[in-house]
Amino acid sequence: MRQNPSFAMTDVAELRRLVDLNPWATLVSHTDEGLVASHYVLLLDDDRDDLSIVGHVGKPDDLIHGLGTRELLVVIQGPHGYVSPGWYGDVPSVPTWNFTAVHLAGVPEILEPEQNLRVLDRLVARFEAGMPDPRLLWERPNDAAFVERLERGTVGFRLTPTRVMAKRKLSQNKPVEVVRAVIDGLADDGPHHNTALAAEMERALRARMEAGSTA
Repeated sequence: MRQNPSFAMTDVAELRRLVDLNPWATLVSHTDEGLVASHYVLLLDDDRDDLSIVGHVGKPDDLIHGLGTRELLVVIQGPHGYVSPGWYGDVPSVPTWNFTAVHLAGVPEILEPEQNLRVLDRLVARFEAGMPDPRLLWERPNDAAFVERLERGTVGFRLTPTRVMAKRKLSQNKPVEVVRAVIDGLADDGPHHNTALAAEMERALRARMEAGSTA
């Protein structure tokens, strides 16, 4: 990902927020056979306040990635979407795509079975929390033998990144009135309706205004 200083994200709290809100990630490794990629849900490590993440892969994916033996790149994608040139007004312009993305790279640490079980338990609890009748990992009809078999089929890991690159391209290089027009266009009930991206742009614009930049 080519970085642009105007769009760079460096605030750890903001990066943690994006990771937490967008847990579906792409895992990329460079192997002897070439590049390989997998897709898994990841969580922030709740024992730390940095950008460490925890998760698991199935054992077949562990074999192709060689977890723990080489660098792993984790790509986390936040809200993104099309921006019409019509929202810029009557000026020469072309379409673009606004987005947020976080890249975390490092050699992951393999978790012991007990640690992996804790991560699996957290994953289930996180996404069952909103259900009317949550089905948690250790609750019936699951029993201990079932859960332990599940754990043996996975490899848990913790990644404490040694390289971080994050980008927030949300029309920060445009005048405030243009950003407002783009937000309105995304919020409208049109073909490119995108409330998540509109909200992310609103958040970035509010921070920009608080910092005193109206250009």
